[in-house]
Amino acid sequence: MKPFTDEDVEIYIQSKVEQRHDLVSKAVEEVQKIIQQLTAEISYKAVRFQAISNSGIHNENIKDQPALLAKWSAMLRGKRPFHPSIQVLAPSQFLITVPLRGLTGYRECQVRHWRYYTMHGAKLLSSVRDPEELHQWLEVEQFSKSLQQWHETDVNIEGDLVPAKVLILFRELVEKSIISCNLSSKVTVLESFSSVVRVAVETSESQVEVELVPAVEIPTCWPEKARWPRCLRRWPSQEKVQCIKSLGFDLLARSNYHWQLCFSRAEHILMEGLDDDGGCRMKCFRVMRQMKEDVWCAGNKPVITAYHLQTVLFWTCEKYPRTKDWRCFPQAFLRLVQKLHKCVSQHFLKHYFVKNTNLLKYANTSDLDLMASKLAVFLENPVFCLD
Repeated sequence: MKPFTDEDVEIYIQSKVEQRHDLVSKAVEEVQKIIQQLTAEISYKAVRFQAISNSGIHNENIKDQPALLAKWSAMLRGKRPFHPSIQVLAPSQFLITVPLRGLTGYRECQVRHWRYYTMHGAKLLSSVRDPEELHQWLEVEQFSKSLQQWHETDVNIEGDLVPAKVLILFRELVEKSIISCNLSSKVTVLESFSSVVRVAVETSESQVEVELVPAVEIPTCWPEKARWPRCLRRWPSQEKVQCIKSLGFDLLARSNYHWQLCFSRAEHILMEGLDDDGGCRMKCFRVMRQMKEDVWCAGNKPVITAYHLQTVLFWTCEKYPRTKDWRCFPQAFLRLVQKLHKCVSQHFLKHYFVKNTNLLKYANTSDLDLMASKLAVFLENPVFCLD
């Protein structure tokens, strides 16, 4: 086996990775502009929703907390561009969170009781299943301040804020706002088997599929379900851990009854300054992502996304925390790919913050097996595809 050389890597980065960066950056800019126009119209029509420009430090829910705003602004001002509402899962697949308005002063709820209702409010004889580890119920009473609209039956059943009902309302607003904004030539609502809202956005280069997700941004606490960091870990530093946990988390409306925990701000801080010690972690990640998109798992809706790869990187950084582990690119890169191969082969990738959550639980196993076989071929003969 002939290992790849530094020259091979640099050629690959210049011919593939940097080109991808430019194309994705342009797509993000165009999609952001269109979705900003769309969500601004939605916010005008319905007070419970904000435009995506209000995500993060611009969220109206925290405008009366200057100390928190100043802290966030300092921590999130980094070298990497940060769009707090946009996750690029693949070049043609984005997830964009739409911040909700009028829910502040969140506190964890300790009281547990069974729910016996359908999404339409009808009574059930047996209780609704409990949320999985990465999900939770959300009661309006968990907020010290809430708009009266969150107590209305179009989104609320027996005191619970029901994601499916929020999504039904949101979908109607999206459809109406596309028309009122004259965006019909650029944005199309896609059919879905579930309550999630997906749209196709036409950019100058291609079509991008975007999942629009209503989100409750919770800047004031860290969830009990995220028992992190684990004991005796040297990465990340204790200073960064405290910084991350002070940024809070979000709750996303992506299912019928339960809200999904999201840690996008925390993940951004973990990626920021990743190689301040002179290592090659980010270089390894970017090359791995490009190989995934070119060879191992290509396509518009891949079974493994950039989010999965980022999680693999976090676990590998935690296992190999020393600077010297990230000095030699070939060795570090192959170690990262081996971790990816193990996860894909076993159909198991733990969420970085919430234990007992398998991010591949519902992934297509045939697609995972196909990718695992391609990764095995690469590990036997690691060469970069320059075609």
